[in-house]
Amino acid sequence: MAEYLSNKGQIELLRRDGFVIVPRLLPANLCEAIKYAARTELTRLNGAIEFESDLHYLGAPKSRIAPGGNTVRRLLDAYARSKIYQNLAKSAKIRSRIALYFDEHIALSLAHHNCLMTKHPTYGSQTSWHRDVRYWAFEREDLISVWFALGTETEENGALRFVPGSHILDLSAERFDESKFFRLDTSENVALIRTAISPTLNLGDAIFFHCNTLHAAGKNLSDDIKFSLVFTYHGISNLPVPGTRSAAKSEVLL
Repeated sequence: MAEYLSNKGQIELLRRDGFVIVPRLLPANLCEAIKYAARTELTRLNGAIEFESDLHYLGAPKSRIAPGGNTVRRLLDAYARSKIYQNLAKSAKIRSRIALYFDEHIALSLAHHNCLMTKHPTYGSQTSWHRDVRYWAFEREDLISVWFALGTETEENGALRFVPGSHILDLSAERFDESKFFRLDTSENVALIRTAISPTLNLGDAIFFHCNTLHAAGKNLSDDIKFSLVFTYHGISNLPVPGTRSAAKSEVLL
């Protein structure tokens, strides 16, 4: 298991599988503090927010005025919201592993992810199979996201699913639909998705995963909101393409 490996061993798993779970990376009290801050923000609805009805994903409310239309999907711009998020995003536990992967100085993207994910019961939508790089624009498709579980994450409450090794596969554009979700109407794609796994995460666990790793997430069938925090990093030599969304916000050098 990754918890018994050195940082180097964990990064070797990340390179091989496209993701690696680092158990208990965050202490329980920090997870609870972040969830408390997030629940408070959900009552205030300040700052940049993405609602489920904005996305039109499978199972999402059809509009803001439909039942559940005001269900929050993401509290955006997490880094700017609180020192608690900033300190975590820049923490030595994260920097050391990400720098080891890229073997150079690193930067935190403020344009992508950089959010507190809230998956609600009933109106929280399903996320279809995709690669995150589908809407990112960098010189190289080589970025790493870190997903922090702020509570238990299982298939029941909509945990992430991954296809091991998919980050190194040459998947043609024809295997994705017009929204760049992985098509499930071809036998070739279905066979690949059958190799997916859905790891259970416990409070404080983190998943490091590559931007080209195929992943998805189901609906939250539990009775409570699932909270997760996610940030994305890249090596400083891998620049965002000028004029794109990826270059729309400044970055944080670490």
